Amino acid sequence: MFGEGGLLIGYFGLVLYYLGLALTLYKLVMLVDAAIRPAGAFRAADKKQKGFWIILLGLAVVLDLVPGLGGLISIFGVAGLIVAIIYQVDVRPAVKQIGKGGGRGTSRNTMGPYGPW
Repeated sequence: MFGEGGLLIGYFGLVLYYLGLALTLYKLVMLVDAAIRPAGAFRAADKKQKGFWIILLGLAVVLDLVPGLGGLISIFGVAGLIVAIIYQVDVRPAVKQIGKGGGRGTSRNTMGPYGPW
């Protein structure tokens, strides 16, 4: 039906290629997000330093771009994905909240039912 599985394997390879590309882009977005956050917000949120996350996420992206080292099924690719997920789920919300905070619109007198007036 598929010519000895050639077409099916071709589609599977294409899906894996695009999935790997999407995961590399995801790691790159997390790297850029870590780079644009202020270093003081990491300390204020009681998380590892900004440099720590930049190095780990940068390594995750670079190793994905090196043939044979990164990818979906390599240990480096999976470790990089785990680092990016930890950053997104744990570190990013805390740092984002600190970076947002401050004086504007946080007083109870200026808060409406859906946010600042």
